Amino acid sequence: MTTGTLYLIPVPLGPTPPAGSLPPGVLETIRPLTHFVVEQAKTARAFLKAAGTDCPLQELQLQELNEHTRPEALDALLAPLRAGHDVGLLSEAGCPAVADPGANLVGRAQQENIRVVPLIGPSSLLLALMASGLNGQRFAFQGYLPAKEAERAKALRDLEAESRKRRQTQLFIETPYRNRAMFDAVLQHSQPATRLTIATDLTLPGESVRTRTIAEWKKVPPPDLERRPTVFLILA
Repeated sequence: MTTGTLYLIPVPLGPTPPAGSLPPGVLETIRPLTHFVVEQAKTARAFLKAAGTDCPLQELQLQELNEHTRPEALDALLAPLRAGHDVGLLSEAGCPAVADPGANLVGRAQQENIRVVPLIGPSSLLLALMASGLNGQRFAFQGYLPAKEAERAKALRDLEAESRKRRQTQLFIETPYRNRAMFDAVLQHSQPATRLTIATDLTLPGESVRTRTIAEWKKVPPPDLERRPTVFLILA
């Protein structure tokens, strides 16, 4: 039996209509699908309702994959694909499988030679890099840095040293309620000439992308980062 295709479906970066950030071709791909792997069923249903589906919402097959999913549970998530059904993989926001537990499912699909198709949509990381004015030829995404103060300080110093050595832009993110703590830590542990970009609420009405040196950031009021999705970028 021919296996199905795993479609990697981007989701808007905030509460905006899907048609505002997803191409028509992506919406057309979503509509006939009946099987999905999602982080949270409730928010996925809201997105699918807004995107439009040919099948009634209550008849869609939604299985959850999040940070609590055990590796042995991936077999059940792959079962519809093995049975020949096409499956859509959704993240909570942005592109699935990038800083996202969906990467584990994609890895297993690749191992089993299941066709994987990435669809076009918003990526906060690339949007932030595009608007930063930092080095877009050489960059690295570091995900979440340690939450503990001492470990975070060391990680920031190490990233700055790596950026200086390689002329490489370093990107990282933080849980929104800890954004201000991360901002303060970057200012405290970075050299004055290092450039820092704060990219907040990308594609949303409150979008802001500002790049300044550490010395310049220390002279202006801190940005409003309270519970706002933010990408941090540095270039030493």
